[in-house]
Amino acid sequence: MSAASEKTRVLTGITTTGTPHLGNYVGAIKPAIEASQDPTVQSYYFLADLHALIKCQEPGRVQESRLEIAATWLALGLDTDNAIFYQQSDIPEIPELTWMLSCVCAKGLMNRAHAYKAAVAENEAAGNQDPDKGITMGLFGYPVLMAADILMFNANRVPVGRDQIQHIEMARDIAGRFNHLFKGDYFTQPEAVVDDNVAVLNGLDGRKMSKSYNNTIPLFAPEKKLLKLVRKIKTNSLEPGEPKDPETCTLFQIYSAFATAEETAAMRTEYENGIGWGEAKNRLFETLNEQLREPRERYQALLEDPGHIEAVLKKGAERAREEAAPTMDRLRQAVGLGRFV
Repeated sequence: MSAASEKTRVLTGITTTGTPHLGNYVGAIKPAIEASQDPTVQSYYFLADLHALIKCQEPGRVQESRLEIAATWLALGLDTDNAIFYQQSDIPEIPELTWMLSCVCAKGLMNRAHAYKAAVAENEAAGNQDPDKGITMGLFGYPVLMAADILMFNANRVPVGRDQIQHIEMARDIAGRFNHLFKGDYFTQPEAVVDDNVAVLNGLDGRKMSKSYNNTIPLFAPEKKLLKLVRKIKTNSLEPGEPKDPETCTLFQIYSAFATAEETAAMRTEYENGIGWGEAKNRLFETLNEQLREPRERYQALLEDPGHIEAVLKKGAERAREEAAPTMDRLRQAVGLGRFV
């Protein structure tokens, strides 16, 4: 067994439907980049651009998001010598595997998928006679595509939010079914990894920072826009001098995600002493701006050199296909689609 095969395999996909924001960075990008620098881990990071088509039929938006997300990861220090960084759509073996897995996946399993059930419930609540109105096969079957993403590289661990645990369980079910039907140990059983210590940041309105709520702060917003957005963060009506509760404050939550432990402790004392909201917002802006200044400059330089980004992703796809192509040869043979000679 090679040293590479002994490494723990960790896989993470990033859907290309929007601009990365502070919440994405704290919740997913930062821990993933740290893992990419771990020599005991073989990391697979991919732009989930096929997944993006499920909910976005705006070609310009998908194209722009692909470029922005790739530039973000590279600007923040993703180690592409250790990690394999690629675009999902550059790996033709993944759609082929998706079809093979679809042919062994029970429809009843997909009926229980949270996203599909939520869409049906929304139709029923609206009084639509057809419970499947507006629901595409992409939405219905995307857990199978996600399973193919994971199983193609026999990932051991898949970092996800709690809302995605079901999809990892589905991938395990599909892998087990395939292994049983074709009498072989073709796929590793992946494990969901949920880190409860990773912060989930609130947005401008106090709800979870999300593109769906349009309440995000773009990670690499220009300095003036960043200041404007920070000043829009919702606070209460407490006056300067009145003690404030840091535990219920979006400003403090975001600040503590970027500040040192010492700075966070000092800010907590400031809250107890009644810091004014204007001053708290200024402190947050200064901390964010200082930490993000250098990667923001790298990000802008990368956006102006899409050829470099394309070359990095092409190299990553070549490395990914070095594994995917022989895997698919084996799977074709297993299901009866192998070569005659």
